[in-house]
Amino acid sequence: MEREPGAAGVRRALGRRLEAVLASRSEANAVFDILAVLQSEDQEEIQEAVRTCSRLFGALLERGELFVGQLPSEEMVMTGSRGAARKYKVWMRHRYHSCGNRLGELLGHPSFQVKELALSALMKFVQLEGAHPLEKPKWEGNYLFPRELFKLVVGGLLSPEEDQSLLLSQFREYLDYDDTRYHTMQAAVEAVARVTGQHPEVPPAFWNNTFTLLSAVSLPRQEPTVSSFYVKRTELWDTWKVAHLKEHRKAFQTMWLSFLKHKLPLSLYKKVLLIAHDTILPQLAQPTLMIDFLTRACDLGGALSLLALNGLFILIHKHNLEYPDFYRKLYGLLEPSVFHVKYRARFFHLADLFLSSSHLPAYLVAAFAKRLARLALTAPPEALLMVLPFICNLLRRHPACRVLVHRPHGPELDADPYDPGEKDPAQSRALESSLWELQALQHHYHPEVSKAASVINQALSVPEVSIAPLLELTAYEIFERDLKKKGFEPVPLEFIPAQGLLGRPGELCAQHFTLS
Repeated sequence: MEREPGAAGVRRALGRRLEAVLASRSEANAVFDILAVLQSEDQEEIQEAVRTCSRLFGALLERGELFVGQLPSEEMVMTGSRGAARKYKVWMRHRYHSCGNRLGELLGHPSFQVKELALSALMKFVQLEGAHPLEKPKWEGNYLFPRELFKLVVGGLLSPEEDQSLLLSQFREYLDYDDTRYHTMQAAVEAVARVTGQHPEVPPAFWNNTFTLLSAVSLPRQEPTVSSFYVKRTELWDTWKVAHLKEHRKAFQTMWLSFLKHKLPLSLYKKVLLIAHDTILPQLAQPTLMIDFLTRACDLGGALSLLALNGLFILIHKHNLEYPDFYRKLYGLLEPSVFHVKYRARFFHLADLFLSSSHLPAYLVAAFAKRLARLALTAPPEALLMVLPFICNLLRRHPACRVLVHRPHGPELDADPYDPGEKDPAQSRALESSLWELQALQHHYHPEVSKAASVINQALSVPEVSIAPLLELTAYEIFERDLKKKGFEPVPLEFIPAQGLLGRPGELCAQHFTLS
């Protein structure tokens, strides 16, 4: 194709080729000129070619000029004795197929404008091919969707080589439709299986792209009264799986489990666990199938263990899951570093939730109270102002544990029977001990800590103290709060004001003469 210089010249040349192909079948070979520009290295030329292909094949789909049915090989049809119309449709269908493949490759182009335009063109083809299927229905009411073309789109989005988060944010708008959301979930499962089978060591970019796509999928809370389809339908059949929320939940579950069964980067474990309790678990058909992933994450330690326990807690309380090691795992997370990590606020918020039930055995609650009291001896003031009310709340919820601060008929202890090295809270002998650590903290150098520890000297009030305002407390905030306090009025140090250096002048003389 002879090109005029500049993007405007390419646009005019492509426009002439487009008009020629649509006006006469004898000009069909001009399609090769259009497809050739898709291979250009110039970004603007590629964009013009994508727009031209979008208009060309969009019009051919609407006019029914592409072959419908199982596509035969191009060589077999061209050498056969079939009619010219059939040969044209088969030939043009192959060009459409080539165009789709090239647009799929352009989803990985360095220019975001090219990628965005290629995605828009492919999704236009998905919509038109769905409305004008290129396969014959097998029975009346047969649900047809351009699955192969759509797999090409999802495969390009889940690139193993580069970060596609920006393009995936553009794709989110299509997930509002029931049909594209359903087929996205199915295509993602196949993409994960294909890439993990091809790569012994899956690139992190693929896992990040996959998580970005999966986390963007959200199901309606209840069965919608009217289905919203991207591919327009004249009528909806009740036999279509895509029209039922139950089938969407199954596909959602398969999608997440196929992703989570693989060994993921640690950064992704955290991202998944942060959304598991409110985004993933409530929408699964069988939430208890997440147990393998959650227990595996729980063994990783640190913040990941805590977040995994949050998911397990939901399964235990809402889905009757049996997990005997739950509180043992939580007890194991209570280490001196827990007061210094950046997830301290989340840890104590969740710990407060996990220990909120009044049906927990006294020995278990006593073990947590004692462990926290022991750790409090070396904790910074900002952590103590939160953990001391936390311990007192445990005593309020569980009156049987108040023997830790008041044992009127018990024997005096020569040594603390509590075993801080015991990993099993049931064997720690905490209930036989006392919270002497709180009495020691009553002599803390910071007056607010001393005051908070002195609460146990009186009968504990019935309402609990909310620790929510204290979870994010920092040393800087305490310092600023102390600076803003108003100074006290001068306090008189003597009952009788002094009149001189050592006393009255007359008394000094008397003392002088007496001494002499």
